Amino acid sequence: MDIKIIKAEKKHLIDCKVTLMKSELGRVYFEEEDKAIKTLSKGISKGEIFVAIDKEGICLGFVWGILNGAFHSFPYLHIIAVKEEFRNLGIGKKLLKHFEEVTCRTYSKLFLVVADVNPRVKHLYQSIGYSEVGVIPNLYKTGATECLMMKENSL
Repeated sequence: MDIKIIKAEKKHLIDCKVTLMKSELGRVYFEEEDKAIKTLSKGISKGEIFVAIDKEGICLGFVWGILNGAFHSFPYLHIIAVKEEFRNLGIGKKLLKHFEEVTCRTYSKLFLVVADVNPRVKHLYQSIGYSEVGVIPNLYKTGATECLMMKENSL
């Protein structure tokens, strides 16, 4: 699939909101539409969200990375989500690769957290070089444990 990754604009907000709310992450952490819109608006206004668009300009998914989000020193992958109908086509991997390529030019390590309720995604991150470096119970939601993962720059 021919896609381009560009910096998100306000016009992408609704597509990003729908994508997030229909993801496993969204179902657990963004049950309220207003919360999703407020959160995504903040990321778009800061220029931290990038969207994958097809040749017709349709938004297929997004990645949100915060450059000094981990320990005020390293990039933090905050959210990555792909629209339901476009999953399993490699779009998430392209978004992740974009985040890694942009950040690895400057930083030696990348961080993310993945919830214990999503072991499939944790395994995916491990298969591409992320290692679990800790666990944080109740970080974003009571009852959910987040696995802190790190990838060392190989570039």
